[in-house]
Amino acid sequence: MPQQLFTFGQYLKDKFGQKVYKIPIALSGFTCPNIDGTVATGGCSFCLNDSFSPNVKKTKERFFLNLNSQDNPLLNRQLQELDNQIKSHQEILAKRYKAKKFIAYFQAFTNTYAPLETLQILYKKALEYDGVVGLSIGTRSDSVTDETLEFLAELSKTKEIWVEYGIQSIYDETLEKINRGHSSQNVKEAILKSKSLGLNVCGHLIFGLPDETKEMMLNSAVASYEWGIDSVKYHPLYVVKNTLLANELKAGKYTPLELSEYIEVLIEAIKLKPKNISIQRVTAGIDDDTLLAPKWCGYYKQKLITIIRRELLKAGFRY
Repeated sequence: MPQQLFTFGQYLKDKFGQKVYKIPIALSGFTCPNIDGTVATGGCSFCLNDSFSPNVKKTKERFFLNLNSQDNPLLNRQLQELDNQIKSHQEILAKRYKAKKFIAYFQAFTNTYAPLETLQILYKKALEYDGVVGLSIGTRSDSVTDETLEFLAELSKTKEIWVEYGIQSIYDETLEKINRGHSSQNVKEAILKSKSLGLNVCGHLIFGLPDETKEMMLNSAVASYEWGIDSVKYHPLYVVKNTLLANELKAGKYTPLELSEYIEVLIEAIKLKPKNISIQRVTAGIDDDTLLAPKWCGYYKQKLITIIRRELLKAGFRY
């Protein structure tokens, strides 16, 4: 009998007695220390900055928050955006799936890269909406303070709170190649700190990073498991236009993984994963003309998931 993989959806259903839906949140004023020049400029080599903020209104106003911001002139706009996004998604999900419970997923950019007061207001507000049972906060390990983690830990006493860290790779030479702006040790320390406070942690891993071997990718997965993550997202690296990685692709300096290669690494990573770590994602892609390579990352999502499910079943896993 194939082994049923433990998914994040199953974890939430077991805990809340029904399916819980994530609502993606993207707010004006949030950026990244790898974009604003604090640790680097231009973002990671694979990052097309606007693609991370589809819900943010594009304006000529160029104000962005950071950890040292003294005020936040965008707070009222952010609260309105938060209200619009939560209510509109709740309405759609309720109509389509009869959804009643939700997690507000602060997804776009680095969602702890702001003063604590701003974060407290936004996080608390998100939790006030009917049916919102928790938060998931997407961030970077170099952009979250002890005070913010302690505040989230306090919220976690009554709500479902997750912190999502981009681990990507444990190899510093890889992190330098992709212009990540922090070390692997920095990620490890942030995860260990989060876990010491009792927070749930999801780790993001990217397979197919420049010059990485299969062994390196699997070593990153195993190290992440050992750091104590509770959930994992596996991503293939894909190349979009107007990025540093696109230049490397055109120059013949980067070759993306074939689908078969990605699935092979994915299956091995899953075999090495402790059963208690839930899976939130097994692939990623983009469905517009900005995609350069690999072409399979442009497949219709359900088609790609069907292919991966078939190969997982062959390996003895039901997903």
